[in-house]
Amino acid sequence: MKISKQPLVSIIMNCHNGEKYLKESIKSVLVQNYKNWELIFLNNCSNDNSKKIFKKFNDKRLKYFETRSFQNLYEARNLAIKKAKGKFIGFLDTDDLWENEKLKCQIDLIKKKKFKIIYSNYYTLKNKKKFKTFDFFLPSGKITDNLVKKYFIGILTLLIEKKIFINYKFNNKYNIIGDFDLLMKLSTKYNIGAIQKPLATYRVHKTNLSNAKIETHINELEEWIDSNVNIFKKYSINLTFQKIYLLKLKVKKLMKKIFGRVVQW
Repeated sequence: MKISKQPLVSIIMNCHNGEKYLKESIKSVLVQNYKNWELIFLNNCSNDNSKKIFKKFNDKRLKYFETRSFQNLYEARNLAIKKAKGKFIGFLDTDDLWENEKLKCQIDLIKKKKFKIIYSNYYTLKNKKKFKTFDFFLPSGKITDNLVKKYFIGILTLLIEKKIFINYKFNNKYNIIGDFDLLMKLSTKYNIGAIQKPLATYRVHKTNLSNAKIETHINELEEWIDSNVNIFKKYSINLTFQKIYLLKLKVKKLMKKIFGRVVQW
């Protein structure tokens, strides 16, 4: 593969005290069989060993930046995107992983079908068990109706043409659902391509299952539904499905409070 003829992909990695799994995440980028990428590492006021771990890697494609003050996740992503030089943008958090063919599969599909946004299935890693996250066929095209009924795009699988971020950005008023908010809006404007094969791994651990995060998710989703009813009316979309999901979140929060863990149903 001749790197010069391949579009540059900018990988956004925001980090706030991400030392525990950081080395694994970076290694999953380094072993990509698609070579023309840069990793934009934004250290968001970490006070652990994240910077030291990152600096141990010797690869010119790994680019280090840091914030002067702490930014919430979505503002940090907006800042990192401004540093990116690639034609396409991907996202990888410090606790997640990519399959080594992730970028190549997506760039190949973009070249073939001319999509500006691509996503894929992904694995979930929980209690040392790894399983495919979605067991249904992932749709392509105008998928807004599908997303409202069941949201199934993991940001760790996304590849988005950078030009899109001229007119769109992550809404920094959110702490949990900024990905959902952005993709719902993009889905009304763009055809989105899907790859059925899992190309990444989402790691579940205590931090991302906290009761505080569940409560924030509930509050933000309630606000999102109220704010976007009129926007999505013109697409004849019924937000009842998101209200049902909201109810499930509230049950999950209650179960965690009672049993001390998230109960599956």
